[in-house]
Amino acid sequence: MEKMKKPRSSAPSCFGFPISIFFIVINEFCERFSYYGMRAVLVLYFKFFLHWDDNLSTVIYHTFVALCYLTPILGAIVADSWLGKFKTIVSLSIVYTIGQVVMAVGSINDLTDYNRDGTPDRLSVHIALSVVGLILIAFGTGGIKPCVAAFGGDQFEDDQEKQRSMFFSIFYLSINAGSLISTVVTPILRGEECGIHTKQRCYPLAFGVPAALMAVALVVFIVGSSMYKKVLPQGNIMVQVSKCIAFAVGNRFRHRSKQFPKREHWLDWASEKYDNRLITQTKMVLRVLFLYIPLPMFWALFDQQGSRWTLQATTMNGDFGNMQIQPDQMQTVNPILIIVMVPVVDAVVYPLIKKCRINFTPLKRMTVGMFLAAMAFVAAALVQVQIDKTLPVFPVAGQTQIKVINLDIAEAKVNFGPGLHDVSLPSQGETDYFMLDAASLKTLTVSYGSRNKSRTLAALGQKRYTLEIKNNTVDILDELVLDNISSKPEEGNNLIRFINNLPSTANITMNNINFGEVQTWFASNYTAFQKGTKKIVVTDSSSTCQQQSIPFGFGSAYTIIINECGSSGLKIRYVQDIPPNTVHMAWQIPQYFLMTCGEVVFSVTGLEFSYSQAPSNMKSVLQAGWLLTVAVGNIIVLIVAGASKLDEQPS
Repeated sequence: MEKMKKPRSSAPSCFGFPISIFFIVINEFCERFSYYGMRAVLVLYFKFFLHWDDNLSTVIYHTFVALCYLTPILGAIVADSWLGKFKTIVSLSIVYTIGQVVMAVGSINDLTDYNRDGTPDRLSVHIALSVVGLILIAFGTGGIKPCVAAFGGDQFEDDQEKQRSMFFSIFYLSINAGSLISTVVTPILRGEECGIHTKQRCYPLAFGVPAALMAVALVVFIVGSSMYKKVLPQGNIMVQVSKCIAFAVGNRFRHRSKQFPKREHWLDWASEKYDNRLITQTKMVLRVLFLYIPLPMFWALFDQQGSRWTLQATTMNGDFGNMQIQPDQMQTVNPILIIVMVPVVDAVVYPLIKKCRINFTPLKRMTVGMFLAAMAFVAAALVQVQIDKTLPVFPVAGQTQIKVINLDIAEAKVNFGPGLHDVSLPSQGETDYFMLDAASLKTLTVSYGSRNKSRTLAALGQKRYTLEIKNNTVDILDELVLDNISSKPEEGNNLIRFINNLPSTANITMNNINFGEVQTWFASNYTAFQKGTKKIVVTDSSSTCQQQSIPFGFGSAYTIIINECGSSGLKIRYVQDIPPNTVHMAWQIPQYFLMTCGEVVFSVTGLEFSYSQAPSNMKSVLQAGWLLTVAVGNIIVLIVAGASKLDEQPS
């Protein structure tokens, strides 16, 4: 139990503020950097490292966020009833730091990449470490959430109301600064490539830096220990309120017979054990909590900025001129707009509404906020409609998809059997992918003029294939190549492969990535490249040629055909297998703007309204109720996403 320290007039101060609060502000900045930095890249880590689909990634993401907002109730009870704020913050910060370190370790690809092929051989180990890390982080960040701000307020004397008010403004600024900077920095770190054996997206660095910042936050907070005023735990009002409600419900149930007279309010049944003051205050709190019932719907929409909206950005074009924006960096739009819009709304919008004699009550403001959040998702849906028009169609059960590439200078025809697709190809021509019924596809016939070649096909299944054809002097080439692509390239990369149409084997290199020896008329495997132009170098039996590629965008796939390498240089042909992302990320700004407007009039007003409606000693109960609405909102999202995942299961 902590000892009560009486305030001393000689306590160290700076500009009228206790020096101790500067340690608390720095601690909060580092902790928020750690939390929001880790959270910014989390859903992409689930999708691209752990290889979970969009729905499972969304479910786990919102489960984590919900847990982060459920645990503050536990933290407040522990701090007020047992350990005190200081020891609670230190203890749970240690748990928090361990969780961040476990997350960083779990994201190291080389940890289980025993065959050094760039893919973890025991993904279950990484999943287990990630889940343990997230649970520790949720208990850490949630547990200290209600303690740090209140602990800062404890450092001031009763006559320092002005300084205390300014402290909370600085405290809130440190939260937004940590959030903004980390949401910019950690996606950049994730975009780097690192690794011992193979180079991968650098999730260990993206999680490692937040872990380091959390360790710094812990050290800074402990360094200021001797300067803090530590208040003795005096019991948690939430526990008293809960016991009062439980006793009233139980007592009413025991006296449910008609022989007992009714009481004005069901909480009055607690009067046998609790004083009228606590009962009256509990009634006031419950009236406000009743108004909280629709609030989770706002948070269900708001927190999808870090999940669904980030996943949406992975299918968009992030080219902003000289700057390339990562999908998870679009989340920075929210804190930037918050910093701009809070003063604008307070200083301009609300005074104008007041001058127009419109009674814009807190409840009306919150209603407008929820409406704006809904409009943000209407804007997001309109963007998604445009994105869906650019997405490739992949085969479903019972279908096979085939593209035909003519490597010859002569015209060709391909017949896939009775009632199926027939194609005619010009010299050096190709088709787009087209669907065929897998069960009916049993033969194919390639024709060059009067020369034909037929072959029987084994069951091809629900996959994409490329059929390479060429009128060779000995025979007609009809090579059917499995494409191994079932979705858009990950993280906006471009998948590139080569077909060697030279008369001899060629060694092919692109931007220092070697595709190895590619035999004549064969195709290499796909390899991922980032946007921009690349240097292509081809070496065959007689010469070496090189050439700059076309500029690649975001999320495309190309087959590059090597047609000639000699005295006239390198002649190549580009066949687009998957079109690049064409909808620009800037189209997400309107939905972020609407959501931020909703947050400003909803969240700020809601907290202010809650505090104004509750007795001073009940504010912690309403704070817990407010955080609970955030948790319930995220639970709503994970239920919806979970139901969507069940709908996708085959019947």
